[in-house]
Amino acid sequence: MRILALVPGGISDQILFFPTLDDLKQSYPESEIDVVVEPRAKGAYRVCKSVREVIAYDFRDRNGLADWGNLLGIVRDREYEVVISKTNSFSLGLLLWLAGIPTRIAFRGGSGTWFFSNSIPVKTEQYAAEMYHNLLQGLGINSPCPPLTINVLKADIEWAEAEQKRLGIEESGYILIHAGSSQVSQAQGIEKTYPVKKWQYIVTDIQRRQPNIPLVVLKGPEDEAWVNPLMESCPNLLVTTPPDIGKSAAIVAGANLMLCTDSSPMHLAAAVGTYVIVMFGPTAAKKLLPKSDRVRGIQSPSGSIADIAPADVLEQIWQGK
Repeated sequence: MRILALVPGGISDQILFFPTLDDLKQSYPESEIDVVVEPRAKGAYRVCKSVREVIAYDFRDRNGLADWGNLLGIVRDREYEVVISKTNSFSLGLLLWLAGIPTRIAFRGGSGTWFFSNSIPVKTEQYAAEMYHNLLQGLGINSPCPPLTINVLKADIEWAEAEQKRLGIEESGYILIHAGSSQVSQAQGIEKTYPVKKWQYIVTDIQRRQPNIPLVVLKGPEDEAWVNPLMESCPNLLVTTPPDIGKSAAIVAGANLMLCTDSSPMHLAAAVGTYVIVMFGPTAAKKLLPKSDRVRGIQSPSGSIADIAPADVLEQIWQGK
């Protein structure tokens, strides 16, 4: 069976869709699963174990007829038997119908619902990975959503080991910090970056209580705006800049603890089992975090991440110690 999944969104959206893809592969072990994702999210599939091929298509762009027709040609030529779509827009629903895919599954309620053979009620109150997993009901798969897992390559683990050696943290362990916010979130007016002065308070307290545990900043390509001032205020911090998501996952997996905001690294931490404390502003933590004793979310009382008190973060870290 040849199966196609349409997954708009960034890295986080892809990782949250992994349990759906994994359960699909488990249910149809001989199947070949391809995905259509935005160019910015292709890198996520370095750590996915269930996908054969990744096709790039910018769902956010005002694609012309040539772009739309090119995707239609690709989809039609592959002769997929099933498509599962996270989006049910009119244009993509029409495309999938024209491509002749017999089984077309999407959430109910969008402008393109008519073009899908099976429409599934969307339950936005659920943890996002569970919500996406409901799409498999269109194939008669009603099993519980499996845990979020990723496949970290041996080469990425070796890179992380070498990076720990470079930073001088081979034996001591380390606490990882990530407070970045993607350009897409910023463009949408969603503030996910915790203020540097409050990070400084947290860092100072950790270094006072645990002076032998290094603190390492996980720096991504869009993180200059918060990393530079944080390093100026806390010069004893170390910095790591993994070149791809696989190496980021390996660095996260080696940490004793991760402190972060709502971002893709928090999903990596949940997937590899690293204890993680996450700060949330406007987004409800229960929609993005799995139920686990190794995952803790701190919700802003006002909807602004800046209003989370450093003392609340430190309380979660020390747990009354």
